[in-house]
Amino acid sequence: MNEAAAPIDAPVLRTDVVIIGAGPVGLFAAFEAGVIGLSCHIVDALEQVGGQCIELYPDKPIFDIPAVPVCTARQLIERLMEQCKPFAPPIHLGQRVMRVERLVDTQRWRVTTDGGQAFDAAAVLLSAGNGAFMPQRVGLPEAQALEGRCVHYAVRKRAMFADQRVVVAGGGDSALDWALALRGHAKHVTLVHRRNAFRAADATVQEVKHAVAAGQMDLVIGTIATLNAPDGVMRSIDVKTLDGDIAIEADHLIALYGLVADLGPIGEWGLDVRAGRVAVDTSYYETSVPGIFAVGDIATYSNKQKLILSGFHEASLALRKAYSYAFPDKKRVHVHSSYDAGLSERILGASATPEAAHS
Repeated sequence: MNEAAAPIDAPVLRTDVVIIGAGPVGLFAAFEAGVIGLSCHIVDALEQVGGQCIELYPDKPIFDIPAVPVCTARQLIERLMEQCKPFAPPIHLGQRVMRVERLVDTQRWRVTTDGGQAFDAAAVLLSAGNGAFMPQRVGLPEAQALEGRCVHYAVRKRAMFADQRVVVAGGGDSALDWALALRGHAKHVTLVHRRNAFRAADATVQEVKHAVAAGQMDLVIGTIATLNAPDGVMRSIDVKTLDGDIAIEADHLIALYGLVADLGPIGEWGLDVRAGRVAVDTSYYETSVPGIFAVGDIATYSNKQKLILSGFHEASLALRKAYSYAFPDKKRVHVHSSYDAGLSERILGASATPEAAHS
């Protein structure tokens, strides 16, 4: 389902709904759109699906998804992707939606990304979490030229770090998880954090301390001062500590300082934005602009609960109103999924195992 960035002269893609955000709520919205007969495309600024779940806490347990006693964030995204599969919604990654413009003649929407892709849609569903998530970058002048080769803000291919000297910077779950995951795989791992306190689960912190005590990795308390790469290849990293400056031999820096939420262009679309969130009417989670909906963490209303399951509910109602924009002359008749023969055939027919088709 994933698609690469579009060429600048890419044709306009016509669809019923453009879903902005490929986190758990956006993925469930794509499934729900298919259930009620809407086509959709998903667009996300990140390079992989999953939003905060994958970027911030992929291996942490989630306990409040109905009928799922426990799963990791990564497992939740994998299951949602599997759920979407019968409808095969195209997913456009690494593209940020820049403009949403009303087409006067048709009352539809022209949605355009910074990658040059354009969509003609009946409705727009914002499920962008706290906005477009961008990694918090290393604030050193030499860092930018090294990005993608020696400086990384996510681990895409673990194999890249095999037999390499790796410095992981950060004090949250993601930094500690990757430092632990790379020990024994990389030649050497050093975790650098500015203070001797972490924003991670207690069990993870204890595991790091045990790994350091066992000589499996190093821990340095300090701040990164200089990246030494005289020939464009990382050689070492200077770190300021309370006991003075030290140099750590390193081939790669993985900086996991977290993500910075930025509404970006969304704030320029004429929506009612309050304290960085988009206000909605809870009848259908429609914004102040008819035809544009907001669900999940980006939406705000009285007694808003920032829960994944709340986002699922919001998306379901929003799409039912979106249906009226996609098919203004057609009345949608509600049918419970258990009694929808067409839906059953499509979903069970796409199941990977014979057992699923007879369950």
